[in-house]
Amino acid sequence: MLNSTKPTSGVISAEPEPIKLDWSTTALLIIDMQRDFLEPGGFGETLGNDVSQLARAVKPVAAVLQAARESGMLVIHTREGHLPDLSDAPPAKIERGAPSLRIGDPGPMGRILIRGEAGHDIIPELYPLDSEVVIDKPGKGAFYATELSDVLEKYGIETLLVCGVTTEVCVNTTVREANDRGYRCLVISDGCASYFPEFHEMGLKMIKAQGGIFGWVTDSAAVLQALKASGVSS
Repeated sequence: MLNSTKPTSGVISAEPEPIKLDWSTTALLIIDMQRDFLEPGGFGETLGNDVSQLARAVKPVAAVLQAARESGMLVIHTREGHLPDLSDAPPAKIERGAPSLRIGDPGPMGRILIRGEAGHDIIPELYPLDSEVVIDKPGKGAFYATELSDVLEKYGIETLLVCGVTTEVCVNTTVREANDRGYRCLVISDGCASYFPEFHEMGLKMIKAQGGIFGWVTDSAAVLQALKASGVSS
């Protein structure tokens, strides 16, 4: 965790207002940066989406991830996916819509959205270190049917820096879940993305509306600047 000889607090420029963070109780939460969502042949593309829309979030997330690692911040990655027997996948989820391949079907990167398959794993550019936490979740939110609450409590986390995909689905759901549990969420705007740019913009607006009803919104440059100014990252 953070080096105790360095300053542990900092102020980040954000909307609807700047927010002061205690870095020692802050974690970086990276949502579902998986091959099945970001690469051709994965679940995202089977739904008819242009997966290149999500690529714009990779570099900002990578920059914040590197800074978080340098600072000793707790880093948590999530992956959405299901058990091989689909016992944790509700029929309503599997049968929804008209994708070219459904959850569990064989695809170019293994069975679609199934744990242990290549497509389920995180993209190489953001691959977790052995020391980092990986949360496998069966739903949109990172708290439902996972050990995330226990992990955050164990490390005394109060604030989450949130990024990942997609903005309006898994990111928004997780932020709302976290808000209900008393966590402060700071969403990194350029570290999130959607297959639909207009959904990305609206998803961010929903979070910061009404004085920050679900959290704050910032960008990767502001996070990096605050970490550097606090002396916890180079």
